Amino acid sequence: MRAALWLISLFALAAAAAWLAGNNQGTVTLFLSPYRIDLSLNLVLLVLGLVVLVVVLAQQALSALLSLPQQAQRWRLQQKERAAHAAMLESISHFMAGRFLRARKSAQSALEKEALLTEAGLDLDHAVVLRTLAHVMAAESAHALQDRDVRQTHWDAALESAKAAPAFESRTLSEGIQLRAARWLLDDRDAPASLALLQALPSAASRRMVAMRLQLKAARLAGQPAKALDTAVLLAKHRAFTPAAADSLVRSLILTWLSHTHDADALQRLWLKLSPAQRSMPDLAAEAALRFLSLGGACAVARPWLQAVWEPLQSPKSKPWTPDQLARMVQALEATLTDAQASDARAWLARVEAAQLARPQDPLWQYLAGMLCLRHQLWGKAQGLLSQSVKGLQAPALKRQAWCALAELAEQRQDLPAATAAWKQAAQLTAS
Repeated sequence: MRAALWLISLFALAAAAAWLAGNNQGTVTLFLSPYRIDLSLNLVLLVLGLVVLVVVLAQQALSALLSLPQQAQRWRLQQKERAAHAAMLESISHFMAGRFLRARKSAQSALEKEALLTEAGLDLDHAVVLRTLAHVMAAESAHALQDRDVRQTHWDAALESAKAAPAFESRTLSEGIQLRAARWLLDDRDAPASLALLQALPSAASRRMVAMRLQLKAARLAGQPAKALDTAVLLAKHRAFTPAAADSLVRSLILTWLSHTHDADALQRLWLKLSPAQRSMPDLAAEAALRFLSLGGACAVARPWLQAVWEPLQSPKSKPWTPDQLARMVQALEATLTDAQASDARAWLARVEAAQLARPQDPLWQYLAGMLCLRHQLWGKAQGLLSQSVKGLQAPALKRQAWCALAELAEQRQDLPAATAAWKQAAQLTAS
């Protein structure tokens, strides 16, 4: 459509010019003594237009001729700039292909070409970025080659180069360099130095996903489960992991934290710091209670921890527990319900009996109900439940305890053959 309009306009101008020239009767007279020259006005206008066109063309030709040296210099500088960028791209491609020595040489070549551009007086707008990234690529390649001295040299040079950039660009480059250095230190198994670099980052940068992932790895490597747990919870909130992976990671960190605690009071404070969702995780309360009791804690303090997961355990809508998790829970309940004279002993006995009746064929609940009946001096009921449980128990520790309890019951009945057989079964489990 635009071309058609231009064509119509061109025809209109041509028609107007032809009409004006055809009806123009004017003349131009030149008096050159002793001559007189009469010229058509149309011819004079045409000649003047041609003269102007020739002058303009001559001026442009002269300007182009005089600018040839500058154009040649600009072309040479442009070729050097392209060579620097090509060396940088070549370094990246070699690094991705695992050719670290070639990648380092290409990065050094890019640095040399950029230095030549600076000496030639060509100040690129992105010269600082190019120089900094070339140093980072050289440091990355040196890290892959286990050359720590060269890596440190280029890292220092990259930080120094980043300071010359504008404020926002300098901050971005410096943060990126520090994050790369933190990853290198993690690869070197130097977790404290990596954590120190990450803590030196601005608060906004330290909350980025990549920084928190590095902090999680460094905290776990440094043996700081508390810091690792806080970071893992933040990552889970930002959906950095799948829900199943997040739960598994948080559980393992809490268990590690528990294993690093060597005081009952400290473990109790740790437990109170956990969120209700964390305290309701399967087998976590059991592990905390068993660890607390092994450190000399009171059973009355640990029982409420197990009560918090008792209701979800009995609910049919809850996620099913694994056999190992259920065995640890049963073991923790048995360890905390040793005092038959406690104020809540009867309540716990009723709960356990109800759970056993709901699952009459489950050996774990048979074992737990039998042990509680034994402590409450319900000898006959304990004998029947424990005799049934030893046929299906898979956990060696629980099965050994069941045989020992059966041996004690047989001794009370003065049934020496049965007691001897039960002690023999317990001894075989201990030896295995």
